[in-house]
Amino acid sequence: MFKKVLALIALAATSYANAQDSTSTSTSTPLSISGSVDAYYKYDFSKVPNIPTSFATDQNSVSLGMIDIALRKSTGKASFVGEVSFGPRGQYQSILNGDNADQNSFHIQNLYATYAFTDKFSMTAGYMGTFVGYEVISPVGNINYSTSYLFTNGPFQNAGIKANYAISSKVGLMAGLFNNKWNVYQADASQGVNTFGAQLSVTPVEGWSAYFNVLTGYSSGTILDLTTAYQVTEKFRLGLNVADWSAGEGADDAGYTGVALYPSVAVTPAFGLGLRGEYFKTKKNGGVGFGPAADESVTALTVSANLKAGGLTFIPEVRFDNGSVNSFYKKPESLAVGTPDTKSASQFSLAVVYAF
Repeated sequence: MFKKVLALIALAATSYANAQDSTSTSTSTPLSISGSVDAYYKYDFSKVPNIPTSFATDQNSVSLGMIDIALRKSTGKASFVGEVSFGPRGQYQSILNGDNADQNSFHIQNLYATYAFTDKFSMTAGYMGTFVGYEVISPVGNINYSTSYLFTNGPFQNAGIKANYAISSKVGLMAGLFNNKWNVYQADASQGVNTFGAQLSVTPVEGWSAYFNVLTGYSSGTILDLTTAYQVTEKFRLGLNVADWSAGEGADDAGYTGVALYPSVAVTPAFGLGLRGEYFKTKKNGGVGFGPAADESVTALTVSANLKAGGLTFIPEVRFDNGSVNSFYKKPESLAVGTPDTKSASQFSLAVVYAF
């Protein structure tokens, strides 16, 4: 979704971009190899791993993120993307793989092929990074290193087939059928490919893009999502993500709703600052795996700096979360008995990310 700059550029818009590129030549392009590596140190001021969003979870430790490797190639009108990751961020912290117990193999982030029938119409099939949301798994695509509650509780990948059509230079439409659940290589055989997804993308003016997304199915539930970003000035960018998810399989008033705002400024080419302000609420009957209890909410403020040197980016970050009720732990003893005893949590992290 740009599902934050990288996913929307590399995934939701990849098939459209490949359609434009691949129809302009009948020759084969060289194999493209790209990716990233990352590691981090995080310290929670309550001395416990408190904030339950994805990644940057280890307390008082220099820890691994992942190594991510993506392969891309096009031949005439056909193209493919294959992307695998190794390490906690790209494996069990994002998607449980295999039998949900093996935490030491690898994870397929993307594995799909695209065929461009015309310069406006293409189809893509395989396992794809989701088109929903603002943030992505790879830290290269996010200005913050830790992630939002919206990201953690939303889809990461969708397996299926989708069609992309460029209505005009400013309007695009995607529609597809996907497996019955998010984040799985295989559908439940009794349900199969029964989730519908669609995206309307618009670029009203130069520097402003918006994505209206829907993903709905019996097992996966229904998520409605708006992701938009506007380059206000050469240095200042403002992003927004609003989402509502209603749980599937007959669940009544379960799921979440939330909004996150992403202002960022490029102070210099080598130094930028980004802020994420988020409000996230669990619905009356719960259904959220990571976040506040049923009918409760949390607000989170994250401030990150990006210091760049070539392909290397240092990301010092501070984060403050505050719940509507006690949702966090003051000390390790509280965590040991599993009784939250404070409404707030705060942490500092320092990440190093290298993109190649």
